[in-house]
Amino acid sequence: MNNPHQAQTHSPGKMFAGKKRTLVFALFCAIFCFSLAVCAAEEKPLLLTGGVQDNGPAPAARMPVAAPEISAEAGNFLEALQNANRAVAAAVLPSVATLDVFETRTVESSPLDGFPWFFFGRPDGNREDAPGRAREYEAEGLGSGVIIRREGNTYYLLTNHHVAGTASRIRVKLYDGREFSGTLIGGDERKDIALVSFESDDTSIAVARMGDSDLVQPGDIVFAVGSPLGYVSSLTQGVVSAVGRNGGPNGNINDFIQTDAAINQGNSGGPLVNIRGEVIGINSWIASSSGGSMGLGFSIPINNVKQAIDDFIAGGKINYGWLGVQLLQADREILESMGLENVTGALASQVFLGSPADKGGFLPGDYVTALNGEAVRSVDQLVRDVGDLRSGDTAEFTVLRGGETLTLTVRIDARDEELVADSSNLWPGFLPYELTGELRERLDLRANQKGVLVTNVMPKSPAAVMGLQSGDVVVQVNDRSVDSLTEFYAQLAGIPSGKEVWFTVLREGHELSTIRFRR
Repeated sequence: MNNPHQAQTHSPGKMFAGKKRTLVFALFCAIFCFSLAVCAAEEKPLLLTGGVQDNGPAPAARMPVAAPEISAEAGNFLEALQNANRAVAAAVLPSVATLDVFETRTVESSPLDGFPWFFFGRPDGNREDAPGRAREYEAEGLGSGVIIRREGNTYYLLTNHHVAGTASRIRVKLYDGREFSGTLIGGDERKDIALVSFESDDTSIAVARMGDSDLVQPGDIVFAVGSPLGYVSSLTQGVVSAVGRNGGPNGNINDFIQTDAAINQGNSGGPLVNIRGEVIGINSWIASSSGGSMGLGFSIPINNVKQAIDDFIAGGKINYGWLGVQLLQADREILESMGLENVTGALASQVFLGSPADKGGFLPGDYVTALNGEAVRSVDQLVRDVGDLRSGDTAEFTVLRGGETLTLTVRIDARDEELVADSSNLWPGFLPYELTGELRERLDLRANQKGVLVTNVMPKSPAAVMGLQSGDVVVQVNDRSVDSLTEFYAQLAGIPSGKEVWFTVLREGHELSTIRFRR
């Protein structure tokens, strides 16, 4: 029987075998740990499948890589560019001012406003015709301006009409922080410019240098300066995207410099300057769906307003020249019907009786191709060029009439806004339009119907007095058939001054004659 307390003994061979297995296991663990350490250092995966991973030759120890140095040539170029930008900023910023503009506005309000009628019911029932009273309040706005002239102690700033043209009070803040009370000298909505003055005996206040906007080309580097969104003395850089752009807001007659230099609300009235720090434009408006800069900013070319500055200082307003025609940018249908599809110019669709144009021989339907030998590119350009003429100037107009080229000499008058707004002397007083297949179908006319369509009959005009209505189709002039727009103008031109004129029109399927008018 075995004694449970009897010591157990092992042979020497078995003891050696156990120690051997222990040593092998320990060695394997050491190798495994070492391999893990090496792999972690080299960021390589360790294969545990028994195979050998060939990672190529061991890479050199990793060291931090320094960024490549900019070459001396590149560094010098960039530094010169930076210094040039700084020079432009230093030249123009001191002449740019921020304008705090205050305008007194009037609104109609009821004397019952403010009473808690929700308890009792309002006695006037909120009627639109309920008696009210005028209430004044002061609206505040922000814009920019650029100092363009000094005469004695008077400094003049150029800005936009929509910034300061109707201001009752103006505060001028200079680049160095000084503030002055500004005075509105004059404003003009057609060109969207205004002139503001302030007084100072400090002759060191910077005055901007004027450039030549006729030399501006797409690709030119420009800087827009102003107070966008209230951030005063801001400067942005870009290029001229295009020149000669038309279609400004509110009937603006300028062409425009388009730029991708960022322009935002508050930039209006600030200058657009070239690489020499010269003012080449006045920032005016942006094309944006959100109200912020979208890369489409527009500036009024400075050459458009240089003469206006003198007019403002001399008399507080721009003295426009007046020709006395209503100009039309004819569309493709009109130009094709008159055989002018490849000719650039402006159509004199109507003429004011007794005007310089009438006295100089202009007739409705004349197509103006040149003024004083300079080609007419658009209606807006011709309006600007005529407006820049002085009262008493003699101008030569090249016109096409019935396929013939004529030169008309006209003595320009001063523009009178009341006279321009009075259509009682506007001949013939409506816009004739070529009948097209689409118009015949829309008006339910015969497919072969001849004549011209009457559109835009002007109130109190000869056409209105004669009884013409928009939608009529003129088929005869003084009992002579009219088949096209060209024939209409030709028939009208053949009637001497002082003779009676009448039209035969088609209206709602019936022909009728108008009242006779002696022109």
